[in-house]
Amino acid sequence: MVEKRAWLTRHADHLRRALLLEPRGHVDMCAAILTEAVSPGSHAGVVFMDHAGCGAVSGNGIIAVVTIALERGLIVQGDDSSGVILDTVAGTIRARANVTAERRVASVSFLDVPSFVLHGGVVVTLGARRVRADVAYGGVFYAIVDGEAVGLPIDGAHLAELRRTGVAIAKAVEEAHPAVHPADAGLGGIAGTIFTGPPRDERAALRNATVFADGRVDRSPSGTGTAAVMAVLDAMGMLGSDVPFVHESLIGTFVTGRIAGRTMVGDYPAIVPEIEGSAWITGEHLFVIDEDDPLKHGFRV
Repeated sequence: MVEKRAWLTRHADHLRRALLLEPRGHVDMCAAILTEAVSPGSHAGVVFMDHAGCGAVSGNGIIAVVTIALERGLIVQGDDSSGVILDTVAGTIRARANVTAERRVASVSFLDVPSFVLHGGVVVTLGARRVRADVAYGGVFYAIVDGEAVGLPIDGAHLAELRRTGVAIAKAVEEAHPAVHPADAGLGGIAGTIFTGPPRDERAALRNATVFADGRVDRSPSGTGTAAVMAVLDAMGMLGSDVPFVHESLIGTFVTGRIAGRTMVGDYPAIVPEIEGSAWITGEHLFVIDEDDPLKHGFRV
């Protein structure tokens, strides 16, 4: 899958830009391309894309891909416990869909990659403020910060400040405490900052805003981000193995996480999170790329 991502970057990056940048998209969009599988038994490979390039994995992207693939008949889910198996740059993901009698995918759950805390309680300086962060992996590395500690409510009214501060924290943490996966040196770098805070909905345990290092803001509760937050909470003894963890997004949507197992990643204790959420198809689109259009490959402002 790393080779497939590299090929797309070298030979088809103009299509990524055309579809995800304006005028057809926007900088906060994520997209996925289904490819042939690379592992025995997998249904397909998936390469995720955003305005900056091709990422390793997207948790909410997995939920969306499985929903679309099953509802449109691109993949047939196994009748046994195998479910849907997808190869990603971050590893093989095993998902299972809850399908209604009307063949609607009501929800998708998947086993994320082993998630762990790489650096606990690191401190970085932003101007006159000292910020404490935990660096955790849930498919990518995040700096996880208490929103109240930095004086930022998690709501749309503070989006500009969350975006600006999140980018600055990710950069400062990356410079002071580089993140490299102990089992795969190709998986590294701080993907973004997750601000956590009290939930708005009583069903949730925490509310979050995920700001990626390039300034994108995740509208979903973030699947990989939820796994990373769960790893931090587990390391603090605040996450019960038998209690679902409901994570609320900036816009009030949810994913649910559970600890499906425990393992080690190098010298680091890790959890194997199961993430569950729902997605809905909003449309089917035919994009036109006119060779005479000076903005055919998109633009960014």
